Amino acid sequence: MWIGLFFLGLFILIAFLGPSLSPFDPFEQNLKEGLAPPSPQHWLGQDKLGRDILSRILSGARISLWVGVMTVSISLSIGVVVGATAGLFGGWADEVLMRLVDVFLAFPGILLAIAFAAVLGPSLRNVILALSLMGWVGYARLVRGQILVAREEEYVTAARALGAGSFRLIRRHLLPNILAPVIVEATFGMAGAIVTEASLSFLGLGVQPPTPSWGAMLSDGRSFLLLAPHLTTFPGLAILFVVMTLNLLGDRLRDRLDVKSHTQLK
Repeated sequence: MWIGLFFLGLFILIAFLGPSLSPFDPFEQNLKEGLAPPSPQHWLGQDKLGRDILSRILSGARISLWVGVMTVSISLSIGVVVGATAGLFGGWADEVLMRLVDVFLAFPGILLAIAFAAVLGPSLRNVILALSLMGWVGYARLVRGQILVAREEEYVTAARALGAGSFRLIRRHLLPNILAPVIVEATFGMAGAIVTEASLSFLGLGVQPPTPSWGAMLSDGRSFLLLAPHLTTFPGLAILFVVMTLNLLGDRLRDRLDVKSHTQLK
């Protein structure tokens, strides 16, 4: 787990310090050196407009981090409210909210994101909004399931007997005890958001040029796969590294925070 936290911290540090770490201006063009391979001056080569790929990857890390964090934050906020309301109150509230969740789940996630992004228009803000609109349903189902189990516990019964209201019950007793699976899901959700943002940018529905985005860099380099493979190799490796780090960290957190499995092993 510590290795995953180290690499995640490294990614966050690169995202924050990207502009200062970049050896060149990521927007500076040099058409004479377009498609130049890696060299001692340009470690990862140059794209079709002669821009330094390393500098653009470092700048694109900030966009990926921002999309991942904001998407998870918005989706988690909506999902917790919907799931906690449905799980605690039940009845017609549970029925209405879960049927709404079923409607969203009836569509493939990436297609729904593409549809939202196409309707709203290509921009970073709209990408985050589109990903959040499709991402909250998973958190809602998870929180609802955890609440349904936790509300039958004795400490919840005791809190009700002492006069705790619904809001206090959720805020002080239920949510703190269901945080472990929610945190693990948020880790996987962040990885999914980064991949989906790259997919939308690859299709031209995400961050618009000349802003550096890993997905857009893959799209720009697909026409030169045989002539200049470094255009797609290094952005692809950046996406692979970050997503693999988040997934491995999520697996380790799930193992570490799974109290039941530790109890069974003992």
